[in-house]
Amino acid sequence: MTPRPLRPGDRVTVVSPAGPVSAGLLHAGVAWLTTWGLDVRIAPHALDTHPVLPYLAGADADRARDFQDAWCDPSVAAVLCARGGYGSQRIVDLVDWDRLVRSGPKVFVGSSDITALHEPLWRAGVPTWFGPMVGTRAFVHDGPARDRMRRALFDGVTTVPGVTVVPGTARGTAVGGNLSLLGAPPPDGAIAFLEDVAEEPYRLDRMLTALLRGGWFAGVAGIVLGSWTGCGDVDGVLHDRLGGLGVPILGSVAFGHCAGQHTVPLGIAVSIGTGCVEFAPPSASRARSPESR
Repeated sequence: MTPRPLRPGDRVTVVSPAGPVSAGLLHAGVAWLTTWGLDVRIAPHALDTHPVLPYLAGADADRARDFQDAWCDPSVAAVLCARGGYGSQRIVDLVDWDRLVRSGPKVFVGSSDITALHEPLWRAGVPTWFGPMVGTRAFVHDGPARDRMRRALFDGVTTVPGVTVVPGTARGTAVGGNLSLLGAPPPDGAIAFLEDVAEEPYRLDRMLTALLRGGWFAGVAGIVLGSWTGCGDVDGVLHDRLGGLGVPILGSVAFGHCAGQHTVPLGIAVSIGTGCVEFAPPSASRARSPESR
């Protein structure tokens, strides 16, 4: 249950499941996608703003419908998020996830708040991409990040460098995303990808402590730490909370809220080695059935 790589001529739909997007940035991002040879559609409510809650890109039902309709449209090869912000959690219960899984895999890209939508998909065995979003400066104005996303979606990704924090090797399914949005514990043997932005160290401590108390890391085989932009000096709290888990940890991996971010897959097999994380081709990863959620 893995999506094929994109190729020129594919139709893609841009959706806004979370916060409102700048029309200028969105159209600039669409222009870049067009240079890749893609047939780009903008979802009907992608440029909406909620009439009462201006931090949302329109009504919950409309955002959920745009996302689900794009995914279930057989002519659409990819669903790309316009931006994060806040709001994805509000639509999780409005999406028919079984219908999405039955509709088959799509290339799906988003990060930050979109973590809430990645999780139901990788739990169902559907790989996704954690990367820059079309209607943001991180895509429009960051050439290296944009080029890395293009190569990932068209050609795949094999390795991303990092720095060994706790030595060792591990192999498992990549899960995770934005630390503040993680939900239920992942399957045993998973490799947890963690990042966040603009959170004080004591707030990260609180999040990690809550996850530790809830058993989130109990079955994790390894950890990959991404960017912590605007979070201050996080090394101490990350080492204090995670260093004693007895699993290998790779740090300083450039995914998340950072310049030149890599687009990394979730829901596929990955290996932590010395100074890098290696990604198996999606076809080599064993998908989990919807019934295993």
